[in-house]
Formats: sequence, structure tokens, C-alpha cells
Amino acid sequence: MASRLFGLETTLIILLYVSLFLKLHHKNFIITLAEASSVHIIYMGEKHHEDPTVVEEFHYDMLEILLGSKEAAQESILYSYKHAFSGFAAKLSKSQAEAIEDFPGIVHVIPNRVHKLHTTNSWDFIGLNSHSTKNLLTEAKMGEDVIIGVIDTGIWPESESFKDEGMAPVPSRWKGTCQQGEEFNYTNCNKKLIGARWFVKGAEAETKRSINSIKEEEYISARDFIGHGTHTASIVAGFPVRKASYKGLAAGTARGGAPHSRIAAYKACWAVVIDQGCTDADILKAFDEAVNDGVDIISVSLGSNIPLFGYIEDSISIGAFHAVAKGITVICSAGNDGPFSQTISNTAPWIITVAASTIDRAFPTAITLGNNLTLMGQSMNTPRRRHKNRFHRMEYSEWIAGNDFATDSGGNACHEGMLNATLAKGKVILCFSTTEEDHIENAATSASEAGAIGIIFAQTRNSMMYPCDAIPCIKVTYEVGTQILTYIRRTKSPVVKLGHPKTVNGKWVAPRIAYFSSRGPGSFSPAVLKPDIAAPGVNILAAHSDPKNSEDRFIFLSGTSMACPHVSGVAALIKSVHWEWSPAAIRSALITTASQAGTDGELIINEDGTRKQADPFDFGGGHMDPTRVAHPGLIYNMSSEDYIPFLCSLGCKTKAISNLVQHKTHCPKTNSALDLNLPSIVIPDLKRTVTVSREVTNVGHVNSVYKAHINPPNGIKVQVIPNTLSFNSTIKSIKFKVAFSSNTTVHKDYSFGSLTWTDGVHNVRSPIAVRAILFDSYADM
Repeated sequence: MASRLFGLETTLIILLYVSLFLKLHHKNFIITLAEASSVHIIYMGEKHHEDPTVVEEFHYDMLEILLGSKEAAQESILYSYKHAFSGFAAKLSKSQAEAIEDFPGIVHVIPNRVHKLHTTNSWDFIGLNSHSTKNLLTEAKMGEDVIIGVIDTGIWPESESFKDEGMAPVPSRWKGTCQQGEEFNYTNCNKKLIGARWFVKGAEAETKRSINSIKEEEYISARDFIGHGTHTASIVAGFPVRKASYKGLAAGTARGGAPHSRIAAYKACWAVVIDQGCTDADILKAFDEAVNDGVDIISVSLGSNIPLFGYIEDSISIGAFHAVAKGITVICSAGNDGPFSQTISNTAPWIITVAASTIDRAFPTAITLGNNLTLMGQSMNTPRRRHKNRFHRMEYSEWIAGNDFATDSGGNACHEGMLNATLAKGKVILCFSTTEEDHIENAATSASEAGAIGIIFAQTRNSMMYPCDAIPCIKVTYEVGTQILTYIRRTKSPVVKLGHPKTVNGKWVAPRIAYFSSRGPGSFSPAVLKPDIAAPGVNILAAHSDPKNSEDRFIFLSGTSMACPHVSGVAALIKSVHWEWSPAAIRSALITTASQAGTDGELIINEDGTRKQADPFDFGGGHMDPTRVAHPGLIYNMSSEDYIPFLCSLGCKTKAISNLVQHKTHCPKTNSALDLNLPSIVIPDLKRTVTVSREVTNVGHVNSVYKAHINPPNGIKVQVIPNTLSFNSTIKSIKFKVAFSSNTTVHKDYSFGSLTWTDGVHNVRSPIAVRAILFDSYADM
């Protein structure tokens, strides 16, 4: 009772302070017809009161003071964030938004931006085989009773992946609901899909209209129209579905990483928003409700565009911070803007950020030329689009491009409208793409419109596949494409016979880091290694929203969106084994046990044409290894309080940080982002010497001795002090320092290494990235 009175007293004091503030400044901020309004997020940090009703009333009172009437406040506000943190989304003019940012208790005012989506065999590939009696899947009882919140495009509840056969009753700690809406009611939830909510007010404000499903392709409910959320939810915790395939391809049992975990779907992304996007207002409300509902893990396969905003200006970062403060692990996708450096999103250190990799499955397809030479490509041609097993005439796209495009690279790549229909009709077209922006399915549609019956598409990257709805399509490497072109050039009437794809597992070297996967270092805080980890994200078969065609109940999608739920599923398994572990402990275990080698025993490389060895800015600690992650030996642990010095080092104001954590804080005179207790080390600006501090906690054998092994970055001297750590029943955590020195005479790029603590059983590996510089600048010279 005392705490309630204290909270109410604090709220009334702030409200009185706000009222006096406005009177003293003699301003009238009432909206006028002449000044346009738009949605802003008024972010206030941690709650002043535990009762959400009191928090919500405070938001309305504050807005009433600003706008001049209770009616204006009610009309303006979209959402009150009252569970995980305090704040609200409201329609404000520019001057009102500027004024309210000066109010006491306001951390930041954020414009309502749009974030984009980062759109079977994969689990066996990474070592989670359901037939084994000794692995993380069985140790964790398949993630039993862990609740995973998925913030995405909603869910298709009728999918077989969300059956609840044999599942125990819903955990009593669950406080969520099955929100009704268009073609969705409480009966759509069960013991697997235990909750669903939808948030559309931000999307409607962004599109400046009410979303009407009669006129537009969307469901005004948690039902998934796009299919993205259904796909990601089934990856993370889908119920095992036997004989799943995409029209016969990749046949087998489709299941999620934590098949006995529960799913709660939070629809914040809508087909009618540009790029099927998600607004800040809706994302924050999804986080707010998910935390209050009682989820254990939050999986978020979406992110912002470059340039990145600060961590107290970004909705995903804010929502994740408050979730982590409540002990909820948040996993996000890295983005699909690779392979270029500094393209990664979701870079806050309290988020686990996931890169995408390939798996060892392929769909080899034979291409037989008229000279009896058989070459191999890959395709997803399915029975509906299969062709008679005979030879067809073949042409090179450049030779049959329209006159205006004969020398245009778009003609080579079979861009829309660039092929001569008379010359293409009834033939198989060889297309050459000189850019990674071209997609095989677009080329197939273009060729089909010109009358072609099939295409062979040459491109540097060869793993990411798409089914072609229009005509059969086969993707080949430049090498194979050139062999086919040589045959065409030397033959008067070249012909080709296109084979049918086969599903082959375990015969291709994997993983490789996907071409599209966004790379680090992070452009906002380069001292935080991002991504954290890599996981399968190429040609992933999973459930899909399918109102019309039962054959499309499982489809292939690629993206870091698919990689993210792979890690979320494993995080749920870790949580099931170690309920007491913090989000930082789970992140530490994932990173320090990750693998750097592929199925051939060699170091993982990038799928980007260069075939260069992957480094920490490609895959963080490496590729996720569920066979080791539950027993890492040591962890780098943190609480939400440990992020305060880090935020200070970024220049965040003490007042803003105090509001964020809801207690008075003081930034130390000296603080460094380098000393954040992460299981990785990045030094963006090493001039001569730098020393960083870390602390590890023993979660293995009580009496353990670990020794440090250093693989130093090229040209960098590294010393660990002390280099031996001895744990016992009383000494469970030990601090150590790592000193880096360089005598470089030139401004260098990053070089990479690692620090591994080993006791002979566990190898606790931390990736290292160091850039030796001569000038005080983060930027590459």
C-alpha cells in the first residue's frame, strides 16, 4: 500500500510540475487547423506507478494540459504504454511535439517511423535432431512451457504447425488474451497458440486512413495475410508436421526449434503500410503488451533502415530494453542489406542480433544441351510448372532484346519488357544477371510475358532460390552459364532439355554467410559487436498463411527474418534448462559456444563472390551450435543497470537515463563503452594502448581452473591479466583485464582474433575486432 501511495504521490507531483511549467512559459499549444499533425511517440522511460490505470490517466492528464481539453487529448492519443514502460503515442503538431519534449519526465519524443520486415532440415543441420536421446532438444523437454512472443504480421491459426496435441494446460502465469477481430476469435487459440493481439492505430495514422479489409488485402485482426509472421512463428516453435514439403520438394517433418513451447502472436506489421511495414507506435504497443502478458522470449524479425537512430529514439531498442529489464530475452534479425559493411540494424547491446547463413540442402537440376553435355543448376520447379521431358530451342537474352535494349544490361538479365516477343516465343532463354539486385522469379515473369517457356538464370550467388510461378526456371553459376553461352554461340540451332529438381541433403559445404545478410560494424555504436550470431536463413521451409491453396501451406523463404526465429527457438530451449539465467547469460552462451567451421572442417566463408573467410562483422561469435550452448562453462553476465555507464559513454543525458531506469543516476566522470561486459571485444580506435575489463561467472563444475588462450589480431599485442582463473564454492565470478597495444605507423582497417578461456572441457571463446588508428575518428580513412 505504501508503494502505491508513493507512486501516486510522485505522479501527482510531476503532473503539478508540468502544469506550472506551462503556466510559467505562457504558451498555448492547442492544435489549430493551420498546423498539420502527425503521430509521435512520447517516451517516458520506466513507469512511475505499478497500476497501469494510474499510468494511463497520467498520460491523458499530461496531454490535456498540452492540448487544452480532455476531449482533445482523447482524440489525439492512439496508445498508452503502461505495462513495461511509460509513454504514449499521440497525434501532435510539430510545435506541440517540440514543447512536450521539454516537459519533466520525458525521455524523448520520437516520430512514428516505419520499420521493414527482414524477410525442416535446418534444425537437423545445426544438431537438433528430434530422434537423438542426448541433445539440447531432449534436455530442454522441447522447450516445454516457455512462452515465446512473436512480433510480426500475425499468424494463420489453422496451420498444422500450431496444433496442440499432447500439450499440457496453458501455464497459469500467462496473462494474455486471444483478441477477436476479422475472421479471428478466441477459439482460434489453443494450448500451442495461447495468445494473439493486433495493433493497427499506428498503421492507420501512417496511411492516413482507416484500414478497410473489404477494399484492401488485409485482415483487421491477428490473422496473417502476408504470411511472414506465420513462417517465423512456425520456425521458432512449430508443432511437428510429418510429410511437409513445398509441392514435393524438401519433404520431411517440419517443426520448430522449441516444439513444446507456447506461441503468442503480436501483429504490428500490415500489408497496407509501405513495404509491408510496421510503425513505431504499433511496435511499442506490441512490446508493452507482450511484457505484461508474461512472455519469456520475444522474437522480432524486422528492423529500421540506415541511418540508425539512438537507442532511446528507436522503438525496437526501447521495447527490448524494458523487456530485458524484466528478464525477457529479445532476439532480432540483422537486416537484409548485405554484403556491405555498416548496414546492420538492431544494434543495441541488450538485443541478440542474428545474421543469416545457408544450410547443406540443395535442389540440383540437370540441364542437358543438344551436344549431350549435362550441366547442373538449382531450381524449385514443381509439378504444376514442369515441362515435357524433351528438347526445346534456346536463345541468349541479349540477342533477342528489343532494339532499344540490345546493349542494355537489363536485356541480359531479362528485365521486364526488354525481350522481343517474336524471337522469345516457345524458347528457353539464357539470362545473365550482373547485379545481385535481380531476382530469378522476376526474370521468369518477364520471359513468360514474352512467350518463353523457361529460363536459365546465371548469377554469382547460387544458394538463395525462389519458385517461379510463370515458367520453369533454373539458376546457374557464371561458370555454367558461360558454358551454355559458348554452346549457343557455336551452334546454329541450339536446344536444351530442362530436368526436374531433386532434394539433396548433406552434400554441400555449409554454412556460408548469406550474401544478403547485413554486416557490421554497427554505425551507431561500433564498440558493440554486431551481429552476435549466425543461424540458418536461406531457403527455409516453414508454414505459410494460405487461405486458398492447400498446396502452399509450407513455403520457402529466405532472410535474416528466418534466421532470427532459429535463435529464438534455441533461446527458449536454454531458458527451459536454465530458468534462472538472465538474457545476458543466454546471449553469452550463444556467442561463446558458436562454431567457426563448416561441414568440411574448414573456416566458414562468405557467400558474396569473394569467398572470403567470414569475420565477426559477418557472423559475430560464429554459427549457432545448439550441441554446446546449454553448458558453456563460463558466462558474461549483466543486469539492465550495467547498461547505464554504456549509455553515458554514448552521450545520453543523465536526466534521460534517470527517466529510462526510473531512479536517479549519475554518469561517472570516466566511462567507456569498451568496458560493457559483453562476450566480445571491439576496439574501433586503438591508439598505442587500450585496456578493457570483463567479468566471467562459473556455471560449470564448482572447482574449475580456466586458462586464457589468445589468437591476437594481426599486428596487435594482447595480454590477459590474470591469465588463469580459479573458481570454487566461494569464488564464482572473477574479473580480468585485456590489454591491447599497437605501434602502427599507418591508419589500419579492422583485424580479428579471439580470446578463449578453457578448462580442458569447455572452450569459452570471445571474438575480437580491433582497428589500430592514428587519428581520433571512427570513420575509415
